Order: sequence, then C-alpha cells, then structure tokens
Amino acid sequence: MVCNDCPFECNVDRSVKTGRCRASTDIAVAQAQLHLWEEPPISGNRGSGTIFFTHCNLSCKFCQNYDISQLGYGQKVSPERLLEIMLGLEAQGAHNINLVTPTQYTRQLLPVLKNAVTRLKIPIVWNSNAYEKVSTLQELAGLVSIYLPDLKYFSDEIARKYSSAPNYFHYATQAIMEMKRQVKEDVYDQDGILQKGLIIRHLVLPGQVEDSKMILAWIKENLGTDTQISLMAQYYPTYRANELPEVNRRLRPSEYQEVYEYFLALGFENGFCQEISSAKPDYTPDFEGRGL
Repeated sequence: MVCNDCPFECNVDRSVKTGRCRASTDIAVAQAQLHLWEEPPISGNRGSGTIFFTHCNLSCKFCQNYDISQLGYGQKVSPERLLEIMLGLEAQGAHNINLVTPTQYTRQLLPVLKNAVTRLKIPIVWNSNAYEKVSTLQELAGLVSIYLPDLKYFSDEIARKYSSAPNYFHYATQAIMEMKRQVKEDVYDQDGILQKGLIIRHLVLPGQVEDSKMILAWIKENLGTDTQISLMAQYYPTYRANELPEVNRRLRPSEYQEVYEYFLALGFENGFCQEISSAKPDYTPDFEGRGL
C-alpha cells in the first residue's frame, strides 16, 4: 500500500517501510472503552464508544497521549476484530463509535466502516487532528456522521515548531470545510445526543492567546457563529514540552479567560468550556489495552 493519504504524502509502501506516521498496513489499537469525558452531546450519560488508534501523523511535543501516538503502544487488530469491537461497544450502551486519531489508518478503515454502517444503529465519530486531505475525507462521506476535529494552530511557525506540521492551518481549515460540507446541519436525538454534525476543538496553549483568537475569528468568518466549539483548557506540560520553555508551564487562568471572553464577544452561540482544573493527567486514559 503506497500511502499518500495525508498532507505529508510520504509515497511509501507501508508493507515495506513506514512514513511520518510510523504506522504499517496493519491497524493498531491501544484501547477501546466507554468514555464519559468527551463533550456532553458526544458522551451523554452512557459514554462514547472510543477506539484509540496507535500512531499519529503529527509529532506534537506536548501530546498527552504520547505513549500511543508517538511511542507506538498498542496491538494489531484485524478488520474483523475491529468490527466486533464496535458492535461490542454498541451493545454496552455507547451513544456512538468514536474513532480517536484514525487518520493514519483511513485506507484500512474504509472497508470496515462500509460494513459497520450497515450493522450499527449509532453514529460514527471521526475524532482527528484535522491535518488531512480533502480528497481523502471525501471517501468518508456517508460513513462518518459526526466530525470532531482539532483546530490547533493559526501560525505556521508554531505548527512547525510544536507539531512538525507544515502548512497546518491551510490543510486543517480545508479539511474542516469539507467535514462541514458533508454533515451540513447538526442533528440531535430527543436526549440531546448528537447524531450528525461538527464540533471543532481548540486547545488554548500557554502564551498563544493571539493565535487562539485568530482561529476563532476564522471560524466565525467561514463557518458562522452557530458552529459548535469546544474551547479546551486541559493543557499541561508533558512528553517533550520541556524542550519548549514558553509552553513548559500550565495555562494561566487569565489566558483562558481572555480567549473565552473573545469567544463570547464574537457572538458564538454554541460552545463548551473547561475548568482550568481539568489540566491534569487524571483525564487522560490509562492505555492498558482494555476492550481489545
């Protein structure tokens, strides 16, 4: 399988060697479980059926899930077993099947998803870093009901420095526009659980208040103030953050408050905010291979 599915376009046969994401042709998963700490219309009261995939096409120096995204923790899972896991999560009461960091396995996931949508009665969530190609996302149309992308950086300099992601904002915004094109309007069930739609996540970083404001301004201008935004405060320094003195600290409450007030001033109508107290490892899952 020669892979050019993400913006890196490594053009390598992953059965022989790996590209930037370090993933092979085999799907690898670190954990599958009901997760109650996603946004309220995703987790609801029964939990989101999260499947955490191993590896990532970004190299974020402060990744809170670095043991699976950067260090490769996880185990190979066959397509047949992956479908069984999805059906099992549904049987446990999951509101949805939440594919966490799936981009590097898009090609392998397509046949699984085509089978899954004929058997599942709950929606599929594509929970990604948004460093994706429009042409690849177009193949997911009709298979994914909910998109839950990050929009990490406005500044290309910061994207390169923190995540080794050249032209991140260009690719991520084009990807998010395609996601919106596919799902159109947000649709909820009678209990307020999202069945179809888009929620954009943005993690506020220490010292990057202006970058966050630029991102919010872009969302308003291009997607409108009715866009659902999850404004996250859960940053804490981990992994290789000590190599970046400016982010090797906690987010100050005043920084988050300034971004939140700008969010309100722009007139956004739908959003989720976090307490600064969420910035701790307690909310990061223990990846022990559960559910596999």
